[in-house]
Amino acid sequence: MSIFEKARELAVINSSAAVIGWDQETYLPSDAAKYRADQLAWLSSRAHELATSDAWKADLEAAEAADAGTDFKHTANLRELRREFDRATKLTVELVARDSVASSLAKHAWADARERSDFSRFAPHLETLLGIAREKADLWGYRDEPYDALLEGYERATSTAAVAALFDAMRPSARETAAKAVENSRSHAPSLPPGPYPVAAQQRFNSQVAESIGFDFDAGRIDTTTHPFCTTLGPRDIRLTTRYMESDFTSSLFGVLHEAGHGLYEQGLPAEDFGLPSGNAVSLGIHESQSRLWENHVGRSREFWEKWYPAAQESFPQLAGFPLEKFLRYLWRAEFSPIRVEADEATYDLHILLRFGIERQMMNGSLAVADVPNAWNEGFRELFGFAPEDDRHGCLQDIHWSMGGLGYFATYTLGNINSAQLFAAARKDPSVASAIQQADYRPLLGWLRKSVHAYGSTLDPAKLIEQATGSAPSTADYLAHLQSRYL
Repeated sequence: MSIFEKARELAVINSSAAVIGWDQETYLPSDAAKYRADQLAWLSSRAHELATSDAWKADLEAAEAADAGTDFKHTANLRELRREFDRATKLTVELVARDSVASSLAKHAWADARERSDFSRFAPHLETLLGIAREKADLWGYRDEPYDALLEGYERATSTAAVAALFDAMRPSARETAAKAVENSRSHAPSLPPGPYPVAAQQRFNSQVAESIGFDFDAGRIDTTTHPFCTTLGPRDIRLTTRYMESDFTSSLFGVLHEAGHGLYEQGLPAEDFGLPSGNAVSLGIHESQSRLWENHVGRSREFWEKWYPAAQESFPQLAGFPLEKFLRYLWRAEFSPIRVEADEATYDLHILLRFGIERQMMNGSLAVADVPNAWNEGFRELFGFAPEDDRHGCLQDIHWSMGGLGYFATYTLGNINSAQLFAAARKDPSVASAIQQADYRPLLGWLRKSVHAYGSTLDPAKLIEQATGSAPSTADYLAHLQSRYL
């Protein structure tokens, strides 16, 4: 069996795990949770054994020795399989097991600490996970600082210094734009007409919108869950989920637009390469660029609502006397919230800048775990002008650290930056720009298919952005977008 055949076999195992994982989040009876955890653990173990086996290594080495370097995709697939293999096999079995136990205990401790708003109950577990993260970084290796090794797992071929340069460049303007957007909203943002907005009507409207931007319902569907997500169960099986609030139909709609952006990326990857790097998404920062592009640059635009607001008014009669201009001001409202997941587009990145800085300091040892609450509150006050009322609304609000997810947060803002740069580049094509004015997004999707989706993981993220847009990743288009919309 060749290395590519083995990779496709691994994809069967992982996609099977994704199926039962999706079911776990949507329809699983509560009493079945224990056995479902055993099923997922077994599949995960089998996948890891296959991808780190001697047979896998031998087949990979044989394919590398035979590669002539003349087929770009073939060579890129081997390069990425090698990158994944080396990263997986550098960790000892003992460390992986210790990490699994530590994160399991940490999630329970985090939930308890968050409930009690007491960081000290979680701190020993974070200390343990931080130590494990440093061990991993030492085994993986890094260029300048340990955080590089963690970031590589989510946004390959970049560095902490490169991300910090982007974030430092955007910080002053992001703070100023956020503050002015909040000030404007306090005097100009109206309230949405009161509900109820029936769930069935939301579901119909959301499906119409998702289909109109190109989501293929013959290769996907939308279901209901507590936490919205998108998952890939196969090359033609992309599942979106959302949640509904009868007080505000836009909550589920923008959840669907966001997840449909992820889904359009997955549906646009080469189906014939499913299981190979050329058939996989390249990074979280690129994946997030697709969801943010459709959610914010398309879904919150005037052009979009000039087309869709009459349909929304038909679906939700209470909007009949609510003019489009007031509705747009409602969508473009901004306010400072201590909670990241409740943040609007104008203020969201300030939350990420804070987390990136704290994670980096924890990893390089300049910030002790015991000092995290104070550092969080001081950093938050600098960015937002006030401090969270307690740990629950501050440093304990996110689950990421308890799962060992250090290095993850930066990809959210990288996605925002990439989305604006890609959208600006696409609009330089006259046919795309003209269609967007008419709220016809087929040319835009075609541009993304050709410029982003078709490459899978064969190009590094920064190279993909540069090739698609003509310039290296930059904050210029994103900051211009925020200033244009909110100021």
